[in-house]
Amino acid sequence: MSSEKGAAKVLDAGPVPLDYLPGLKQNAKTDVISGFILFLIALPLSLGIAIASGAPPIAGVITGFLGGILGSLLGGSYVTINGAAAGLIAIVYGAVQELGIMPDGTVDVAAGFRYALAVGVICGGVQILMGLAKMGKLTNMFPLSVVHGMLAGIGIIIMSKQIHSLLGVTFSGKMIPTIMAIPSSFANMAPSVALIGALSLGIMIVWPYIGRIGKFMPAPMAVILITVPLAKMLDIGPQFLVKVPLDFMGSFQSPDWGMVGTGVFWKFVFTYTLVASLESLLTAAAMDQMDPWKRRSNMNRELLSKGAANTLSSFIGGLPMIAEVVRSSANIMNGARTRWSNFFHGLFLLLSVALIPGILNMIPLAALAGMLVFIGFRLAHPKEFIHAAHIGKEEVIYMVVTTIIVVVEDLLWGVIIGFAIAVVTNAVRGVRSMKAGATVEERGDTLALKLNGSHGFINFVSMRDQLDKLPPGKKLTIDYSAVRYMDHTVNERFHLFNGEYTLTGGSVTTIGKEGLKPTSDSEVSALIRA
Repeated sequence: MSSEKGAAKVLDAGPVPLDYLPGLKQNAKTDVISGFILFLIALPLSLGIAIASGAPPIAGVITGFLGGILGSLLGGSYVTINGAAAGLIAIVYGAVQELGIMPDGTVDVAAGFRYALAVGVICGGVQILMGLAKMGKLTNMFPLSVVHGMLAGIGIIIMSKQIHSLLGVTFSGKMIPTIMAIPSSFANMAPSVALIGALSLGIMIVWPYIGRIGKFMPAPMAVILITVPLAKMLDIGPQFLVKVPLDFMGSFQSPDWGMVGTGVFWKFVFTYTLVASLESLLTAAAMDQMDPWKRRSNMNRELLSKGAANTLSSFIGGLPMIAEVVRSSANIMNGARTRWSNFFHGLFLLLSVALIPGILNMIPLAALAGMLVFIGFRLAHPKEFIHAAHIGKEEVIYMVVTTIIVVVEDLLWGVIIGFAIAVVTNAVRGVRSMKAGATVEERGDTLALKLNGSHGFINFVSMRDQLDKLPPGKKLTIDYSAVRYMDHTVNERFHLFNGEYTLTGGSVTTIGKEGLKPTSDSEVSALIRA
């Protein structure tokens, strides 16, 4: 039955769209429209993300148009949207601050940003090598709850820092002092600026619920259209407005390689590469599930394309880019059919900074801060923790520990410690090999996949390799009778695989789960042999 439903879903969507130039000819209208809508979303967010990262506002737009134009043509995904993302704010800001520390203890933000550009160039080069080495399966060996914990920690960081900007107060410091200083910023806020920031946040919250106009116009663009004239009316000072160079070509910056011999430089190379690659691959996998035609992304090409785009972006003064999940989801919901929607979104971004920079300089910083506070809250939404609790106690531990360490210490340490706890848990449960236990038997149009031993995220890469080699369109039986343990990440990935396989024209039947006890009532919880 699941096979019939999946096939019907693809059938209802119509024939699979063509790709590249034939795809442009076939789907130009829908993809141009979706690209324009995504441009309206991406423009204010790109400016806000850059400012929050300690970078010039133009840096976010450079990332957006290169990610759209270059990333779309080279990428392995059909419907993802590339650009600057909130998930990288904490990393880029940290790089600018730490690399920009002067001998007297002060921070030279401009110098720090140029050093961070050099980090971005090397990150792009590493991603290219990862793509060539076919490391696109990186996501398959990462516990999902650690990823969610990392994103929640980033969300808390974004909210804590942007609340000050929303109130018109300048504050810079480590996370705990930043959080502790929020009451002081409320006491010392600039009333007219705070009004704009609060209104922006309110628009972001209520916009999805106001009916047709909410569907016609993206919330970020509504914020801009409402707050720009309000800022003019309130006569807020230029220090509270966006500053985009009027000479677009003169706004490019080159990387500074002066910190390449330091440990902190390579720490950020590792962090950039890990998070940017992980987020992009996870987004591409998620969009494959949302794609009406269930097309599978080429993850190795995704790494190659992100690497090439990140290298060029960093060479001319842009931020690191990823495939961004919210914009990608909006792209699908707006009817995009091919990679050309990403291309056109990038083209419109390029035209905006080249042709109308003066209009961009009328945007209040507080409006962008309001958007980012909203995005930060969505990343750290309590429902994410409730969902983890619903899946199982272990997942809550991974997520909460990762979140706390990311906020109070460092993103990299948060991920490392969360990952280490998950590895130890897997080992205690019996997962002590990188090779997953499984045998495959083929008889005519039937396949039998017999799993054995303990299955955790650390050995799912080898499991995924076996799944990818299964011939399509068969009657597949997956036998769990010899499984001792299967963690949540693996169970969820098998759940997704079952759906994928039915779309090849095959069917999936599971047997032998009777002796396995789920750790919660979730269908993707960890399974333990009773």
